[in-house]
Amino acid sequence: MKKILFIFGTRPEAIKMAPLIKELQGRTGSFDVKVCVTGQHREMLDQVMDFFSITPDYDLNVMKQGQTLFGVTASIIGGLEPVIDEYQPDVILVQGDTTSAFIGALAGYYKQINVGHLEAGLRSGDVYSPFPEEMNRIMVGRIAKYHFAPTDRSMNALLNEGVSKDYVYKVGNTVIDALLLGLDIIKSKGDDIYAEKMNEVDWSKRVILVTGHRRESFGEGFESMCNAIKRLATENKDVELVYPVHLNPNVRGPVNRILGGVKNIHLVEPLDYPDMIWAMEKSFLVLTDSGGVQEEAPTLGKPVLVMRDVTERQEGVEAGTAKLVGTEGEVIYREAQRLLDDSVAYEKMANAINPYGDGTTAGQIADILEA
Repeated sequence: MKKILFIFGTRPEAIKMAPLIKELQGRTGSFDVKVCVTGQHREMLDQVMDFFSITPDYDLNVMKQGQTLFGVTASIIGGLEPVIDEYQPDVILVQGDTTSAFIGALAGYYKQINVGHLEAGLRSGDVYSPFPEEMNRIMVGRIAKYHFAPTDRSMNALLNEGVSKDYVYKVGNTVIDALLLGLDIIKSKGDDIYAEKMNEVDWSKRVILVTGHRRESFGEGFESMCNAIKRLATENKDVELVYPVHLNPNVRGPVNRILGGVKNIHLVEPLDYPDMIWAMEKSFLVLTDSGGVQEEAPTLGKPVLVMRDVTERQEGVEAGTAKLVGTEGEVIYREAQRLLDDSVAYEKMANAINPYGDGTTAGQIADILEA
């Protein structure tokens, strides 16, 4: 059996790793699977693990209050050495662009173990946006042997950087597998337990779901985003806005100051993954600076306005499922208002084909690893 070690540490990684972990675990006789979580994020990571019923074999538990990139990097690299020495995997799998992904790949390189990279080849073209994720992803791309690219664009980016075509595979993104698996779990439990958590929201109205937390927007750009959201709410009394507010003080400060007390804006605590995808499915429109949401919402037929100046997920913009609106308040307001007022423009975005996959990515990757 091939010994596969998954290394990850944040909620987005756990979401996108979960379908592949389940797929490989189900292929008994082909794979021996171990899961190592770094704990780069703690509570949000644990919620996803519980939802998908995944138990880690190793937990580095590196998260500390006020941790820096220097500290988390040092903690992860030190914690991984004894794990790899004990398990001796044939392949290490990492996902995306986090510090856990980069250091997991680096540890594999130090031990001369082949690394597979899920969601490989995404590029914004700006090494400081998103920061530090863009450079993390580039560096994993230099280390990895197996590159599981979600789209033609990401595959071509890798080939243009000199990666051998023999080890680049276009497979879609496991985020769609996770979304569909998650919705099945939610439906099996029933809507009531999710609706009860946000019973202050009138879901019979058009609801705009908002997420915003990227560090490159902090300061003037973030305040401009908040002012646009406030204007949308005050000028559209028949619309509800739901904003799960990230725990970072750089987010909470301006959000509470600018958006607090507006009657049809609901500032809620960060949502667990199942609550988030439930709310997304019930929403009319999504405003976000998140990477994963840009991929998930189109599967549910929800237009996405991306509140960033650049995105490494340009395929959604090109396909028409998402629109890049930057952080300028006037632009965000104008584009969101257009989708509220113009049903033709809305339907065009809502019915565009999601370029990120059809829910078969985990099976494709398992087939490749098996072969």
